Amino acid sequence: MFNLRVNKSLVIYTLIVFLAGILTTGIWFAGKGYDFPISHSKPVQAAPETTTALSTFFGPDTIQKIVEKVGPAVVKIETETEIQTQGVYDPFLNDPFFREFFGFDIHPRQTPRISRGLGSGFLISRDGYIITNNHVVDGASKISVYLTSSQKPYEAKLVGSDAQLDLAVIKINAGHDLPVLKFGDTNELKVGNWVIAIGNPYGLDHTVTVGVISAKGRPITINGNEFKDLLQTDASINPGNSGGPLLNLKGEVVGINTAINAQAQGIGFAIPSSTVTQVLDQLIEQGKVIRPWLGVYIQPVTKELADYFGLKKPEGVLISSVADNSPAQKAGLRRGDIILEYNKTKITKPQELQDAVKDSKIGDKVVILIYREGKTLYVPVKIETKT
Repeated sequence: MFNLRVNKSLVIYTLIVFLAGILTTGIWFAGKGYDFPISHSKPVQAAPETTTALSTFFGPDTIQKIVEKVGPAVVKIETETEIQTQGVYDPFLNDPFFREFFGFDIHPRQTPRISRGLGSGFLISRDGYIITNNHVVDGASKISVYLTSSQKPYEAKLVGSDAQLDLAVIKINAGHDLPVLKFGDTNELKVGNWVIAIGNPYGLDHTVTVGVISAKGRPITINGNEFKDLLQTDASINPGNSGGPLLNLKGEVVGINTAINAQAQGIGFAIPSSTVTQVLDQLIEQGKVIRPWLGVYIQPVTKELADYFGLKKPEGVLISSVADNSPAQKAGLRRGDIILEYNKTKITKPQELQDAVKDSKIGDKVVILIYREGKTLYVPVKIETKT
């Protein structure tokens, strides 16, 4: 009886040790990353690739490595602009009492004053082409570019610019190959993705700030320019950042930093890289962006206007004026016409007509349906380049 109890205890103890050994062995192999044979009716599902990608690309030194790689391609831009101001030969003579007392008949003269500006940019070709904002270099009589590899500035020339998109291309001749940045696909960018801004805020060279994409497709107005598709980010952007790159975690340019909201914190805006790549060749080869042009000034049709012109309901857009020598004028469109359709696409508001013209190509022959003096007419128009 005693031996039987002992045997049972030994058996139980042996089983426990054996099972513990299996469990321990299995954990060790899993920790080392080896495959441990387990019988299942279905194969074991691997961890999602996104988890692997995140752990691979984002770590404590991720930002550091990206900045070290792309930093040399980011440049500081300083500009000088000559401004003519009203002045006199002697500043004391600005006082009318002083002039009257001494009887001087002094007439004001134009005196030049140099205004200095600061911005950022980045290299896109090894032979020295640089992208920046138009407002950074607009009207500048001298453009100086500073590279990280040299204390001496390079004088740059303006290649092309577009005020509407706030983009400009300048070029330097360094005499050797230069580091460049590549464009990423803005369409792949998601709200919440990490981004890095590099620039020269307040002249502080190569300042790095980090944030996320807060929103896409933001429509805002800056200095009279209407932007419809800006990226919003909470990465700190300050004066001097303008024209610098907004980068993804691959070190690719997804935006060009262009503006901040001075009345808020953590709200900056960037021009999407997709916008830049669409017009880059035109800026370099033509010096400007080539846009299709109809040549009409339009306004919404209100109920009052619809009643005045005899329309049953408010529809279309009203031509308030026609530009001289424009495609619209050549086709016979005139003030007071109401555009109802553009190439069989119904027009209900000004933005729809603007988008339709924008999507047209130079030389396209389009048909516009208008309402004039109680009748509808089809008018063929040949789209031309806006000069």
